[in-house]
Amino acid sequence: MTDLPKAYEPAAVEPRWYDFWVQEGVFRASLSPSDTRAIYAISMPPPNVTGSLHMGHALFGTLQDVLVRHQRMLGKNTLWQPGIDHAGIATQTVVERQLRREGTSRHDLGRAEFIARVWRWKEESGGRISEQMRVLGCSADWERLKFTMDPDLSRAVREAFVRLHAEGLIYRDTRLVNWDVESQTVLSDLEVESEEDVQGEMYEFAYPVAEPDPGQGVTELVVATTRPETMLGDTAVAVHPDDPRYLHLHGKRLKHPFVDREIPIITDAILVDMAFGTGAVKVTPGHDFNDFATGKRHGLAEINILNLDGTLNAECGEFATLDRFVARRAVKARLAELGLERGSKPHTMTLPRSQRTHAIVEPIISTQWFVRTGPLAEAALAAVREGRTEIVPAEWVKTYEHWLVNIVDWCISRQLWWGHQIPAFHCSLCKHVTVTREEQPAECERCGTPHPKQDPDVLDTWFSSALWPFSTLGWPEETEALRRFYPSSDMETGYDILFFWVARMMMMGLHFMGDVPFRRILLHGMVVDENGDKMSKVKGNTLDPLDLVQGADFETVVQKALPGAPVKEALAKFKKAYPSAAQMGTGFPAFGADALRMNLCSYSPQAKRIALSPKRLEGYRNFCNKLYNAVRFALGSIDNVTLDGAPPAAPVLLANRWILSRLAEVVEGSTRGIVEFRIDEGAGALYHFVWDELCDWFIELSKPVFAQGADAEKAETAATLAHVVETTLRALHPYMPFITEELWQRVPRPASRPRSVALAPYPTAADGRLDVGAERDFSVVAQVISAIRSVRSEHDLTRARVAVELRMSDAALREMVAQEVRFIEALAQTAGAPTIAASGGPRPAGSVLAVAGPVEALVALKGLVEPAKEAERIARGLKRIEKDLDVLAKRLQNPSFVEKAPPEVVAEVRAQQAAAEVQRERLHEARALLAEL
Repeated sequence: MTDLPKAYEPAAVEPRWYDFWVQEGVFRASLSPSDTRAIYAISMPPPNVTGSLHMGHALFGTLQDVLVRHQRMLGKNTLWQPGIDHAGIATQTVVERQLRREGTSRHDLGRAEFIARVWRWKEESGGRISEQMRVLGCSADWERLKFTMDPDLSRAVREAFVRLHAEGLIYRDTRLVNWDVESQTVLSDLEVESEEDVQGEMYEFAYPVAEPDPGQGVTELVVATTRPETMLGDTAVAVHPDDPRYLHLHGKRLKHPFVDREIPIITDAILVDMAFGTGAVKVTPGHDFNDFATGKRHGLAEINILNLDGTLNAECGEFATLDRFVARRAVKARLAELGLERGSKPHTMTLPRSQRTHAIVEPIISTQWFVRTGPLAEAALAAVREGRTEIVPAEWVKTYEHWLVNIVDWCISRQLWWGHQIPAFHCSLCKHVTVTREEQPAECERCGTPHPKQDPDVLDTWFSSALWPFSTLGWPEETEALRRFYPSSDMETGYDILFFWVARMMMMGLHFMGDVPFRRILLHGMVVDENGDKMSKVKGNTLDPLDLVQGADFETVVQKALPGAPVKEALAKFKKAYPSAAQMGTGFPAFGADALRMNLCSYSPQAKRIALSPKRLEGYRNFCNKLYNAVRFALGSIDNVTLDGAPPAAPVLLANRWILSRLAEVVEGSTRGIVEFRIDEGAGALYHFVWDELCDWFIELSKPVFAQGADAEKAETAATLAHVVETTLRALHPYMPFITEELWQRVPRPASRPRSVALAPYPTAADGRLDVGAERDFSVVAQVISAIRSVRSEHDLTRARVAVELRMSDAALREMVAQEVRFIEALAQTAGAPTIAASGGPRPAGSVLAVAGPVEALVALKGLVEPAKEAERIARGLKRIEKDLDVLAKRLQNPSFVEKAPPEVVAEVRAQQAAAEVQRERLHEARALLAEL
C-alpha cells in the first residue's frame, strides 16, 4: 500500500494497468487439458478493418467487457474472441480512393497487384480499431485476434461454400438485386441505407391503348412514377381486378411510345391500390422489387435497361448511353413532345443509397450466387422456439421469427476484387461450373478442358462473418479450442443486425456444427445523438469515443464528424446535435475510459435508441473522483487492518451493521443486473451505494469514531471500512476496470487474493451481512439527520449550530436513537446532543417541527434567524415558486402536451409540480413562525 496522489489522473493510470493485464496474461483463455474450470465464451462482432472507433463500438465493447470481466471473476475460463472483418466493399473503396489520388485505378494495376496493394494497406493502416478498443479497457484475448481473410478462416469459407453447394444449398441464378453503380457491385440489404423525406416528383404520363373499343371512348391509360426513365423497361401496366374504371380494358394492350413493343394490361390485387394515384401501375420487373414479384406472378419479360455504370443500354433506343438522371429529363421531354405528359406533383419519398458510396441504388437483373435459406432457417427457428438459444430482450423473438419465416434466398456474390473469391471455376468449352476446395483445378470435372477460369466474384462479407463462432476456433479441423469453446455462452450485439448477422450465424452454426452457436443472444440499442437522431457523417453528429476519453477541443471533434466542412458550419451542426456540449466551454475534458464506460452502462441496453449526452459524462467523472477520494480518505484509517475475506464477525455500531447489510444487497443487485443483461440496473445499484451510502453516510459517520471513539469502536469501524472498500472495488471492477485496479492494489486485502482485481472473486451476499433490523434503525437516524439539515438549509443556517429535541412515542425507538445522538450531533451540526423525549406536548416557541418518519424533530431557530431577512427570503421564495407553479400548471393544462409527450416526461412535470407545492407550504409555515423569532 502506498499513498495516493491528491488527484485522480486517468491518462496516467489507464495505460499502465492495461499493459500490466496484458503482460500478466489476465485476458488469456486456457486450452490446458488440466484446466477444468467452467467455460464462458463470447465473440466480439468483428469491426471493419477500415473503421475507426465510434460510439457503437464503445457501447458493445463496454457491455461485453462487463460480461467477460464478471465471468472471469467468477473463476471461469473465459474466451472473448476478438477479430477484424475484411469489409469487402468498404476496404476496396478506401484503396481505390487512394489510387485515384495517385492518378491510377485498380484496372490499371490488375487484380493480383490490386489485392497485394490492399494487403499492404491493411498491414500499414488497417486494424487500428483493435488498438483503440484497448484504450476502452476491453479484455479480449488479443493473442487470438482473427482477421476474416486469414488463411485458416479463408479455408473455412471455402469448405463451407463447397459443402453447401454439394448439398444443393448454394446455386447460381438470375435475379433482381441491389446495384451500386459507383462501386459496380451487388449490395446486401444491410449495405443500403434509406434517405428519408426526400422531396421528389410524382410524374404522370399516358400509354395509348393499342386497339381501343370505339364505344368506350377510352384511348389511353395514365400511370404515375418517380422514375420516368424506367418506363423504357415497362412490360405491363397493372390495374385492380375490381376497379370499375378499367373493367373494359382487361386483356387489352398498350403501345410503348419509344420502343417497338406492346405491353399488356394485367390485373393484380397485390400490387395495385385503387385509391392511390390513377389506380394504374406501370410494371418494370427489371428495376423494381415489387414489379419483379408481379412479373413472376404473371410471366412477364424482365428487361434490363441499365449498364453497370448507370448509363442506359441498347434496349433504350434513342436514349442509349445517357446517364440515368440525364435520361430521366430526356424521357420527360420526349413524352411532352408526343403529347403524352399528364402533369406532376410534389412527392415525399425514400431513396435507397449505398452505405459506402452514397450513390442511389438501382435494382437490376443480374446472375448471382445464392444460398437456399429455407432449410437453414427452419433449424434456426426451431432452436429459439425450443429454448436452446434465448433472445434477450424477449420482445425481439417476434422479429427474429418474422424474418426467418419470410426469408428469401441470400445473394452471396459481390462484384469486387477484395474478399474471398468464389471457389467456382467456369469451363470455356462446355460451360460447366466446377466447385472445389482446390486453389486451381487442373481441368473441368465434366469435359476435361484444362485450367477452367475462376469466377471473378467474391463472397458477401456476411458469408464469412456467419461462420465466425466456429471458424475462429479452427473449424473445419477438430481443434481443442473448438471442442472447448463452441458453442459460445453469449452473443452480444446491436439489434439492427439480428437478421443480417446473428440469424445467419444461427443457420450456419446449426448446419455445420449440429448445435447452436451461442446459448443467449443479447441485443442492445443504437447510440444516437442527444436529440435521438442516428449518427452519420452527413449530419455531422458522430462522436469519436477517444475524444471523450482523452479530451479534445471542439474544432478537432467536428472536423472528424463533418470532414471538409467549414469549422463554423460543422460546429453549429454539432452543437445542435448535442445541446449540452454548449455548456462545456471549448472542448471535451479528458473524462477517462472509466467515466465513459460507466456512462454507457447507465443506459438500458434494451432501449432501442440510446441518446448520448456528453454532459452526463461530467457526472461519471465526478463519480470516479468521489470513489478515488473516498479510498484516499479511508487509507488514512485502514493501513493496519488485516483482512481474511470475511466481513467483520459481530459489529456493534449501528453504522457498521447497516453498511454491511447494504453491501450484501448491492452486490446481489449488481450480479443480478449483469446476469439478466440489465447492466444499467447493476451499475446504478453500485453508483448509488458508493455515492449515497458509502461516501455520504458511512464515511461521514466513521469520522467521529476515528476522531473520538473508543479503541474497540475504531478497530471495528476500520475493519468494516477496509472490508467494504475492498469488496466495493471488486464489485465495481467489471464496469470501471482501471480505477478499481489502481485503488485495489493500494488497499488492505486478504493474502489469498490474486495479483489483479481482474482475477479476484466477484463478491456475493456473503461478503456482506444482511441485517434487516440495522437497515430499519439506520433509516430512522438518517431521516432525522436529513430533516434537521433541511431546516438548516431552508433558513440559510450554514454555520450556526441548532438546538434540537427529538420526540417519539415508542420507548425502544427512543433507546435506539439515544445511542446514536453523537452521530446526529456530528452530521446535523446540532448545538450539543439532541434531547430525547416522548411524543406530545406543545411546540416550543421559535422552533420548527420537521417530521422524520416516526420521529418529530423540533429545531430551535429563535435568536438564529433575523425576522426581517427571513421575511425577505420567504417572499422571494414564494414569488419564485408561484411563477414556477404557473408555468407547470399551463403545461399540464395543455391537452397537446399531456396526450402527446412521452409518459415519463409528463410524470416528471407532475413530480416537479408536487415538489413545488410542498416548498410553497413550507414557506407559508415559515411565514407563520416569523412572529415567534
